[in-house]
Amino acid sequence: MKKHFTKAQEEYNRIPVPKELDDVVNKALMQGRKKKKKWYLAGLAAATILFVSSLNINPTVASTLSETPIIGSIVKVLTFREYEVTDEKFSVDIKVPAVQDMENSSLETTLNEKYLEESQQLFNDFMAKMEDEKDSGGNFALSSDYEVKTDNEQILSIGRLVVDVAGSAQQTIQYDTIDKENELLITLPSLFKDESYVEVISENILNQMTNMIENEELTFWISHPDVNMQYLRRDPWGKIQPDQQFYINNDGKLVISFDESAVAPAYYGIVWFEIPTEVLSDILVSNTYLK
Repeated sequence: MKKHFTKAQEEYNRIPVPKELDDVVNKALMQGRKKKKKWYLAGLAAATILFVSSLNINPTVASTLSETPIIGSIVKVLTFREYEVTDEKFSVDIKVPAVQDMENSSLETTLNEKYLEESQQLFNDFMAKMEDEKDSGGNFALSSDYEVKTDNEQILSIGRLVVDVAGSAQQTIQYDTIDKENELLITLPSLFKDESYVEVISENILNQMTNMIENEELTFWISHPDVNMQYLRRDPWGKIQPDQQFYINNDGKLVISFDESAVAPAYYGIVWFEIPTEVLSDILVSNTYLK
């Protein structure tokens, strides 16, 4: 198990890139810009607002892409849009990723529209909440960022983290893992012959948790003699969801991820477990992705 993504989000340096983003996504950007501007003026006159809609690329990603030989199309991950609002009592900073230069334009558009729509909804929900809570005296913050977890000849995995701070911080994460050679979105069920993967993966994670409880004095919300369940307001964790968040790392290993508080105390943040491929070998559809 590892923790990843620190709660203090790193600022991205930005450099301009050409404007060849897919026409559909550009159209969505222009429509969203008009709607958002009108909404801001109506409801947030007292706030200090910075709205950034320029297309940028993470210099680290740019360097990686330029130095790494890639079979098939060279897929880039860009900062498509950023929402940032600051006020005395609250702040929001949402970075919207976009993929570019995929030969499968339908998949590219689907991913980009999903990222845009989810980010806009996240922003709208937060601002509506701030309007409701403006007289509460509390302080609130929301940040959403992304990280390229894997970028090699075959796999591109993008993690999108949301940190919602209202008294205490709550971290959630979603991943998209793409087969760059075949331009396909990989799902967890698609890797396996049948649904037995849920039990196989869950058993391995439970074993890892048990070993860490006994050897490293860590805590997980599972049934174990050394775990105090007094303050846990739900049943102990027992198995993954069929659509559990995951990615495939650069070593070709399956990584299963859990949101903050899902399987461990909140101060652990996001936690993940690397699953040994030999544990999965009998139930894999093929060894194309997992080594």
